[in-house]
Amino acid sequence: MMDTLIELKNVSHTFSKSPVLNNLSLNIKQGEIFGFLGPNGAGKTTSINIMVGLLKPSEGEVIFNKNIKESDIGLCPQDIVLWDYLTCYENLYTMGKMYDMDKDYLNSRIDSLLKRLSLENKRNTRADKLSGGMKRRMNIAMATIHEPSVLILDEPSEGLDPQSRRILWDYIKFQKDIGNTIILTTHLMDEADILSDRVAIIDEGHLIKLDTPDNLKASIGDGDILEITLNQDSGKCIDELARLEYVKFSKADGEMIVLNLLNATGRLPEIIKIIEKNNLTIKDISIRQNTLEEVFIELTGKELRE
Repeated sequence: MMDTLIELKNVSHTFSKSPVLNNLSLNIKQGEIFGFLGPNGAGKTTSINIMVGLLKPSEGEVIFNKNIKESDIGLCPQDIVLWDYLTCYENLYTMGKMYDMDKDYLNSRIDSLLKRLSLENKRNTRADKLSGGMKRRMNIAMATIHEPSVLILDEPSEGLDPQSRRILWDYIKFQKDIGNTIILTTHLMDEADILSDRVAIIDEGHLIKLDTPDNLKASIGDGDILEITLNQDSGKCIDELARLEYVKFSKADGEMIVLNLLNATGRLPEIIKIIEKNNLTIKDISIRQNTLEEVFIELTGKELRE
């Protein structure tokens, strides 16, 4: 069993008399990728700031494993934090010297980071000349220059193109492979699903659910997600479909109907019959496995993004 690295016990935080976190308790284990999933304003960033000591909780406590030192933690914030008029090399060298790293080793470390994050050809490029995706990757490099064993990433994929996101994901997986612990806040359900060993779903400062991605998805049914696009608003038949005993949950959004059910292919004839009975025409049908977004909607009754 993995050791607990960080534990939040009954943590609450109030900002301008408004509660941001409400009695939040959870533990993060050594060597895992721990995902925080929730909409904007759910309390993810506040939780991170409390973990690294930037905020003091209004109530509760944060308990660190006795083996964790301050230098063992690397924080990559949402906002880009680079010195614009320094090159990529100069940014990383300056950050490394803040940690009193040996010059020769630091230069070797910079070369390794730039290569792994596909930035080696930008070594001598000023930070303000980088693309948005490159700046995001440099942010990660700055956070890990001192080889921390605990890496905290606050929505690192925000605004990234698919190629940059893939490079970032590979780097996060590499950090886990070498034994480090990663705490990842995100509102991208595919990111949390693919990367995380465990996911905490939070909303309005409350912990809604904490489990592995597979267990979370299984909690709303091991079945399929059936998406049906109609030729007009789906409201005429959604109530009747929702009452079917094998439908775990349902959602109507304009012309789209989404159903979670077992054996979607075998149930299609009955579902199509109900739709046609309501004088609706089907434009498209797709069947897929459920996602963490469906879990979030089922647990909170709202869309993942806000």
